[in-house]
Amino acid sequence: MKLVTYRYAGKTTIGAVRADQTIVDLTAVAPDMLSLIDLGTAGLARAQALVDAAAAGAPPLGDVTLLAPIPTPRRNVMCLGRNYAEHAEESSRAWGQAHALPELPVIFTKATTAVNGPYDDIPYDAAVSTSLDYEAELAIVIGRGGKNIPREEALNHVFGYTVLNDVTARDLQRGHQQFFKGKSLDGCCPMGPWIVTAAALPDPHNLRLCCRVNGETRQDGATRQMIYNVADVIYHLSRGMTLLPGDVIATGTPSGVGFARTPPQFLQPGDVVECEIEQIGVIRNRIGGM
Repeated sequence: MKLVTYRYAGKTTIGAVRADQTIVDLTAVAPDMLSLIDLGTAGLARAQALVDAAAAGAPPLGDVTLLAPIPTPRRNVMCLGRNYAEHAEESSRAWGQAHALPELPVIFTKATTAVNGPYDDIPYDAAVSTSLDYEAELAIVIGRGGKNIPREEALNHVFGYTVLNDVTARDLQRGHQQFFKGKSLDGCCPMGPWIVTAAALPDPHNLRLCCRVNGETRQDGATRQMIYNVADVIYHLSRGMTLLPGDVIATGTPSGVGFARTPPQFLQPGDVVECEIEQIGVIRNRIGGM
């Protein structure tokens, strides 16, 4: 299933996309996406039954406004840095650092207020940052929580997957000498357009992902290139720390980011950024004003 949070006729609710054409309202199952995730496999079964039984008259996909699948996560979005070998190398080169692959996952978070819709504008405030950068990423949504999750059990804890753009203010990232502030500007975490459930995407490790700016391909990679795959990520994050249902985990980006180009190419007002992952979908965001 493709599960969405959407606005239609003045109401915000959750639904499922049927045949890539219409939206089936799932409020009879749960009031919001986090509540649906909390219901586990029973909730998904009820949702699938509604989709299978839905009569004609559901709103067309093009008539609704899609929001981030989880508009306000329970806690910060967890992220991996330098999780693709070529991106790790280009980052070291751009920062003038000695290059070495990370011995453990590089982990940081983005504030929940950074979450943005799949087609909404990304705020641009030149008084705060003039170095916004794009990072197309596969994001994991945790379904069944847990602590000290073994690698061989990790995929059983996944609710589904979505597309995420880890928009980064590079000047803030470098100036503050850490990731959090430069990763957490309002609206700098577009995600969506939906969550593809784990059952519909059993192998997340062989998906092409790319990023385009104004139609020009800037990133073109595949999830098989990740240094730490989905199971590894869940294993490491859950060591001594409980993962919760609804946690969102961004798994890193391939090479081609703007700050590592010669000369650097940062996002400008009016630019349109598309992040696409095969078997999931495309998010498309314009760089706007404040």
